[in-house]
Amino acid sequence: MEDGGVDTLPAGRFLDRELSWLDYAGRILDLAEDGSLPAAERIRYLVLLSDGLDEFFEVRVAGLEEQLASGLRPAAADGWGVTRLLGEIAIRVGELARRQSEVYALVAGGDGPVVRWAACTAAEQERLSGTFRRRIFPVLTPLVVDAGHPFPYISNLSLNLLVVVRDPAAGTRRLARIKVPPVLDRLLHLPERDGLVPLEDVIAAHLDALFPGMAVDACYRFRVTRNADLSVEEYEERDVLAAVQSELKRRRLGRVVRLEVEDGTPDELLAELVDAMEVPVRSVVRVGGLLDLTALAPLAPPPPPPAPGAGPFGDGDPFATLAAGEVLVHHPYDAYAASVGRFLAAAADDPDVLAVKQIVYRTSGDDPVADTLAAAARSGKQVTAVVEITALFDEQANIERARTLDRVGAHVSYGILGRKTHAKATLVVRQEDGTSRRYCHVGTGNYNPATALVTEDVGILSADPALTSDVAKLFNYLTGQGAPADFERLVVAPVGLRRRLLDEIAREEAAGRSGRIVVKVSGITDPEVIDALYRASRAGARVDVIVRSWCCIRPGVPGLSEHVRVRSVVGPVLEHSRIFRFGDGGRARTLVGSADLMERNLDRRVEAVVEVTDPAAVARLDGILGVLLDDAVSAWELEPGGRWARVGTPGVTVQDRLRSPAPAHSPAAVATSRVPAAPARGPATSPPGAP
Repeated sequence: MEDGGVDTLPAGRFLDRELSWLDYAGRILDLAEDGSLPAAERIRYLVLLSDGLDEFFEVRVAGLEEQLASGLRPAAADGWGVTRLLGEIAIRVGELARRQSEVYALVAGGDGPVVRWAACTAAEQERLSGTFRRRIFPVLTPLVVDAGHPFPYISNLSLNLLVVVRDPAAGTRRLARIKVPPVLDRLLHLPERDGLVPLEDVIAAHLDALFPGMAVDACYRFRVTRNADLSVEEYEERDVLAAVQSELKRRRLGRVVRLEVEDGTPDELLAELVDAMEVPVRSVVRVGGLLDLTALAPLAPPPPPPAPGAGPFGDGDPFATLAAGEVLVHHPYDAYAASVGRFLAAAADDPDVLAVKQIVYRTSGDDPVADTLAAAARSGKQVTAVVEITALFDEQANIERARTLDRVGAHVSYGILGRKTHAKATLVVRQEDGTSRRYCHVGTGNYNPATALVTEDVGILSADPALTSDVAKLFNYLTGQGAPADFERLVVAPVGLRRRLLDEIAREEAAGRSGRIVVKVSGITDPEVIDALYRASRAGARVDVIVRSWCCIRPGVPGLSEHVRVRSVVGPVLEHSRIFRFGDGGRARTLVGSADLMERNLDRRVEAVVEVTDPAAVARLDGILGVLLDDAVSAWELEPGGRWARVGTPGVTVQDRLRSPAPAHSPAAVATSRVPAAPARGPATSPPGAP
């Protein structure tokens, strides 16, 4: 095989993106099945999986169904056709549902905290009946289906009861639907045994009160997932699909893409439900146990955050600290409140601060970030907020944030038309000694104090004139929408990030066996970047990819990717940072930022990546990557055929290794480890075939 362009690379060199996400779901389930973990932690993984599958169907499966319905779809680089892919997704989701139900029975059902109605004592049932009469019954609305009453609209992600009722006098049979009210607690407390009874069980036990004079023959639970009305950008707009996207959304808005039914639902009833929902049979998922395990969230508190420390600023002035040197922060190991939160609060409170500019993508429910910006505006500071109102599932909340900020006098911008603003950046302008000095933060995660406790991210806090000037140019690009400026330390998508990454990879390809590439991302799906990594591997460069979920690259294939290793770390802290490291030793170049190696991030979103130049910060990032690549750490590695194998030492987690009693920005923590050399690789047993 000759070296060269994409045309010389073999077919079947990409894994499918959607199936790779389901592999990630399987890794989450591996942890839920781990009997060595506490029950609460295993339940937390069940909740995470259930929530992730909901979004997977709302977003990814919905997009595939629209492609299929349109009859117009782009050729897939991985070789999967849409119909075949949807069939494979159905098989894998069914297996995930089976495994998930088994884990649920072990850790939550049975002898666990969730008690079904039939297992309640007579006294418990009597108390719950009182609760039903007082609080539940007044909220319920039974809807019968007959010739004059068509099957009612079923809202997205709602839990419902399908009831079969019969008129004893006439002998006629009818179906009825009862929506389990989302305004009520899904799990009702049993104080005697500290147990929880599902709300739907209590409703099902009192159907006679809802259908007086009728005989109730059967009752089954069901739940639907609908197309979440995503933006065009979220559907991976390509070629002719983009031309029909708007029309498809208008005609088929809210189509059902998944129907979950209680295991044991008779086939004839299921057929009626499938017909009423107009859902393909492949989209039916039978579930044992409880439907919608996100209800178990109260049983799975988040992992404890690291012990609070003084943070990078100690008791001093954040601006004085940054004037003396750049700071790298690593959440949750560096407390958000003592680092980024402290910086933002200082910007709002300091009378010498003239202006604050921030990109608002996702924040928390109580939204202290918006409150901080509003306080700064009310104090007379010039506040600019670039609010991304199309952030998936945060659209309405971000619209409200924008209105709030606008009312207090902030300048609100919605970014660049057709380009979702995904960059994470803040700029502060402060008056010092008769002149203006700028300070900035550029990071990989959202300004969200709540998720910063359980989501891993890195960020740079800096007063470096080159970087702060770049961040100022970024905001001017977003609000003024002029031609993108030249940047010095910042690399911005879609104007230059793809080219920079490809150039860096090509440089390591040219270095041959001395070449070294390490990337840590949430997803890697971009064909051009993957092919560039393949070429670097064929030239002898060592490539390590640390990926959380979406992964289309195949490692370890003879003649293609012998020198590529792919690892995934899944644990109590969600790995979210994006780190790119090219070269070794003194010639290494390290970048961090908001972008994954995916087409949407490189071409259709505004992303910001910063080159890290401070030696201490670079050393600390090396240490983080070193822990992630440590063979002793519990992780998964991707095999050439696409299977993920669990590796490392059980119980030895990245999170435990990175939780250090020393402040994470101290020299003691910086020197913990270095990026190891990739291990020597033997020949693969057989090259993977095309999917």
